[in-house]
Amino acid sequence: MAGIYLHIPFCKQACYYCDFHFSTSLKKKDELVLCMLKELEIRKEELQNETIETIYFGGGTPSLLSKEEIEILLKAIHQNYKVIDNPEITLEANPDDLSVRAQSRTIFEEYKLAGINRLSIGVQSFFEEDLKSMNRVHNSKEAKECLSIATRHFDNITIDLIYGVPNMSNERWKENLQIAFDFGINHISSYALTVEPKTVLDSFVKNGKYPSPDETEAKEHFDILVEQTAKNGFVHYEISNFGKPNYFSKHNTSYWQGKKYIGIGPSAHSFNTTHRSWNVSNNTKYIKELQSGNLPNEVEKLSKEDQFNEYLMTGLRTIWGVSLNKVDKNFKEQLLISSKKFIDQGLLVIARETMQSVGEKEITSLPLRIDDRVLKTTPKGKFLADGLASELFII
Repeated sequence: MAGIYLHIPFCKQACYYCDFHFSTSLKKKDELVLCMLKELEIRKEELQNETIETIYFGGGTPSLLSKEEIEILLKAIHQNYKVIDNPEITLEANPDDLSVRAQSRTIFEEYKLAGINRLSIGVQSFFEEDLKSMNRVHNSKEAKECLSIATRHFDNITIDLIYGVPNMSNERWKENLQIAFDFGINHISSYALTVEPKTVLDSFVKNGKYPSPDETEAKEHFDILVEQTAKNGFVHYEISNFGKPNYFSKHNTSYWQGKKYIGIGPSAHSFNTTHRSWNVSNNTKYIKELQSGNLPNEVEKLSKEDQFNEYLMTGLRTIWGVSLNKVDKNFKEQLLISSKKFIDQGLLVIARETMQSVGEKEITSLPLRIDDRVLKTTPKGKFLADGLASELFII
């Protein structure tokens, strides 16, 4: 099984915190979609022995695409790849696009007719003050209007929420979550506000125009997030993702479980278990190369160490952990030795391996038999998952 990611590199305006590749000019949109169709055709051999189970329109802002553009991209995938009967097809969307276009109440039917069966809506916050500080296009009213209509047409909806925003009290963060629960949302992706290099937010913080996010406040928000989602029936299946049973993101889960995927469009990344590749992060260069029949990408062969480190990074972020049975035998002993101090600190644990159960019995000491065990974070260690993984990397 494999997935296809389509990067739609257009936005109405730049959010202050965003470091993804996008353009605020739509002049090259038609050309770019045609080149994405060409890239899909050129790269079909890469997944000739795989069946596509997930398709993901990410960005940027995929909701800037017309229904017809979505349809021709999906048609190209079905023509060039082997696709399961009912693939998960996700479209990222901004509330302002949906609330404006939903006045006729037809946009959601159009998405369904095009083949979309899952929406990922970039709410970020339900409060005006937060949205303005992030330079989001939509306002609080549009976020609520959008979800009010979307939930009548789609059952499989995820929303993004950002925590750790300066001046966001714990109470306001709880209100953000409660509004999502009240709409009956079945999946939430939630991230701490991070100051990425070369973003507008980075410039503001350096120049004293905006306070730097406080890690202690972010940790408090994270703890509230974990507590409140659990009370409302969500499973914390990945460090930033919370889903009710049967509503986990199949596409993102395939990333974390090391399945193959190809990324189509400028800046999109691909992975085939032994190699990683990425397309040029420039719309003009992307178009020029594909019009000449060339793939605008760079390819990196992953060493055994790279593959181990990548599995470690993704595995520790999930409830499934790092299967000791899947770790290269040359690295297993070193992993057990280097992880022991974090086990002793209560940050990591070795547990019985089970892909079906979330609540497996945890074992706090190293067992003699390790082939059916997984290394995973404890509740105390979840917020530190990325840092713990980097400490265990083999360089």
